[in-house]
Amino acid sequence: MSGMIDPFGRAISYLRVSVTDRCDFRCLYCMSEDMTFLPKSDILSLEELDRVCSAFVRQGVRKLRMTGGEPLVRRNIMSLFRGLSRHLESGALDELTLTTNGSQLHRFAQELADLGMRRINVSLDTLNPDKFAAITRWGKLDKVMAGLEAAKAAGLKVKINAVALKGVNDDEFDRMIAWCGEEGFDLTFIEVMPMGDIGGEDRVGQYLPLSVLRENLRENWTLEDIDYKTGGPASYVRIAETGGRVGFITPMTHNFCESCNRVRLTCTGTLYMCLGQEDAADLRAPLRESDGDDLLEAAMREAIARKPKGHDFIIDRDHTRPAVSRHMSVTGG
Repeated sequence: MSGMIDPFGRAISYLRVSVTDRCDFRCLYCMSEDMTFLPKSDILSLEELDRVCSAFVRQGVRKLRMTGGEPLVRRNIMSLFRGLSRHLESGALDELTLTTNGSQLHRFAQELADLGMRRINVSLDTLNPDKFAAITRWGKLDKVMAGLEAAKAAGLKVKINAVALKGVNDDEFDRMIAWCGEEGFDLTFIEVMPMGDIGGEDRVGQYLPLSVLRENLRENWTLEDIDYKTGGPASYVRIAETGGRVGFITPMTHNFCESCNRVRLTCTGTLYMCLGQEDAADLRAPLRESDGDDLLEAAMREAIARKPKGHDFIIDRDHTRPAVSRHMSVTGG
């Protein structure tokens, strides 16, 4: 195993894979309501996704995270997860995991656990059913709650991801911490990111720096800094009163790029070496040009050699356009 080292000496050990651009929600900060989805011929087949993921595992990736869109709405997606679980069994992969909106978890939670998934991330920005319907446009909170119960029953460890939205859910953060403490869920707050045209929504108005959120939390909770990492960019604290962990992902107020070990593959086979940069590599062409993986792996290595030092996200009154034009649902999680 040669491993992939970028120009700044960072070993690439974490691949996030968008298995579909489709979703059964239309969250205000992620998609416009009238999204145009990609034609099927542009999308990698499940077999092609397995080939690419397996090539990355051979090149030193130890963690695979499946994202979307909503990964569990893709037809026959469990066959891909079952196939990739062979790398867990062989020891080549440390973790196979998933980020989901929770809408389909009631159907798949037990099977996910059975194939070796140990933890999942569930995107949930509010515990208020009416607010949930407004944020997701199409979602139903009771369906997500049923999915979370199914995940707990299956023994899956759950982390809730909540995007901090000023004037939308900023009155609920204390309630979410208490609820996650009761349920045994970890919780991560995420700053809204300037990605894609979302149909007139005001990202400057939505933007809430997590430094402000963190200080507000100190009014009601004791935050204890801990040395805990999941392989992603969050920094964590323990809430003394609940014993639960709360993470903060701050692409806007704190650039966490110096330790970045991640790359992202879209459902079309485009590899983004940085979430916040437009530079990308086409892996679909070499994948489809040959039944062997030599061309694919050469393209992967060439791409990693171009991985930038960091991203350039900006949100302010002079930068109201998205920093990158693609939607978060295209890049994946």
